[in-house]
Amino acid sequence: MTSVCSIAVGLVKSRAAHGSAAARRLGADMCKELKTKVLRLLPPTSNGPSVHQESLTDAEILSCTVKALKEGHVVAVPTDTIYGLACLAQSSEAIGKTYDIKGRNAQKPLAICVGEIQDIYKYCKVPVKEALLGDLLPGPVTLVFERSEVLNTDLNPFTSLVGVRIPDHAFMRRLCQMCGEPLALTSANISSHTSTVAAHEFEELWPKLAVVVDGGPIGGKSRLGSTVVDLSVLGKYRIIRPGCALSSTVDVLENKYGLSEDSGEQ
Repeated sequence: MTSVCSIAVGLVKSRAAHGSAAARRLGADMCKELKTKVLRLLPPTSNGPSVHQESLTDAEILSCTVKALKEGHVVAVPTDTIYGLACLAQSSEAIGKTYDIKGRNAQKPLAICVGEIQDIYKYCKVPVKEALLGDLLPGPVTLVFERSEVLNTDLNPFTSLVGVRIPDHAFMRRLCQMCGEPLALTSANISSHTSTVAAHEFEELWPKLAVVVDGGPIGGKSRLGSTVVDLSVLGKYRIIRPGCALSSTVDVLENKYGLSEDSGEQ
């Protein structure tokens, strides 16, 4: 199983053509510090694994990632928009680690990620038709609802609302299904820094993560992240973040389901 250590040693060797003792010592020192497993999802057309990475099946990568999450660790994962950091939403300790890793303001919420539309009803109070959920999810949209009592009270304790995602990404959906509980999800970057669409772009965070799932470059979304829309008020919607799917989301909400934009005025 590939680790940052093996990559580090490979890099050291490539920069020291004659394999000097100093280079070997440096590689060993890096191995002592970095425990992160970097696991590469191979595309269907791939002819083989990347250099310094062992070939694992998606099932093996899923099992490794689930194990890390269940042990309370934070992992990095690809989604349908940008790379994310994930932990178990029901683990207060793991949530704290996620905020620490990002340097994130404690008053900024984390979304949750689930595998199926039916899972949303367990953790959220949903005032819209199920068909609406099916039209937007899976997809690059975060829907905000009133949270249910089942959700960890240490997750976003400052608000009664929670954003929920079902990414249009087979690995992420299966990961949530295998965990059997929601994941807390946020972008894989230091807070206030640019969102990332390739694993190497947040390499400075790798040593703080148990697993980095490298799904290759994520294209087509321009680093905007998901469109975040508040649907907690019956018959209304409020755009919290335009994101990458604004026009298509508004079209569904207004033209198919007759929702009106909440101006915030009383």
